[in-house]
Amino acid sequence: MYNTDMPTRAELPTTQQLLRSTAIAIASAAVLLVTVVLPAEYAVDPTGVGRVLGLTQMGEIKQQLAEEAANDDVISAATIAEDEVPLAEDTTALQSVNVSVSEAAPDQAASAWRDEVTLTLAPGEAAEIKLVMKLGETSRYEWRVDQGHVNSDLHGDGTAGQSTSYRKGRAEASDTGELTAAFDGSHGWFWRNRSDVPVTLVLQTTGDYSELKRVL
Repeated sequence: MYNTDMPTRAELPTTQQLLRSTAIAIASAAVLLVTVVLPAEYAVDPTGVGRVLGLTQMGEIKQQLAEEAANDDVISAATIAEDEVPLAEDTTALQSVNVSVSEAAPDQAASAWRDEVTLTLAPGEAAEIKLVMKLGETSRYEWRVDQGHVNSDLHGDGTAGQSTSYRKGRAEASDTGELTAAFDGSHGWFWRNRSDVPVTLVLQTTGDYSELKRVL
């Protein structure tokens, strides 16, 4: 069996060479940190290279979505700690954010919307509407704003402590689709006005739910 020969002292790198290699590695890591990692993860771009490469915009989106998720966690905790306010029972709370609810007339077609909610949100203001649904129930929805845009989070909170997020949106003006409850509980939308003008948001819903509530 042949064993590899041990290198001679002359073949080993010198201390100066090792220090130079270490310094080059540290400098390379620092350059990558400043030009790639910080812009892409934290939207911090001291050199401007990240914005040229499109990394800073990616970091800004990540930071904003993280902020929305944190806000949603706070709201979910408050929802568990306090009773949710039904739209039909707390008219004072509804008036404070210019909310109006109307039901479709009996003679309208079966495909018409069952409920319609109108919200007016100032810049930076948020609102949350939930449908009380059972596991497997499905509702259709459509919402839109008259100007500007909002960030949105369609999510659910279960009666047994479950939670899930069905979709998140950034800088949206509308969305439409179907919502199928993943468990018994409250399922709905959190919006925050991220534009610099007041927006009027209209939500229309129909389908399988027992109650429509305003949470925030």
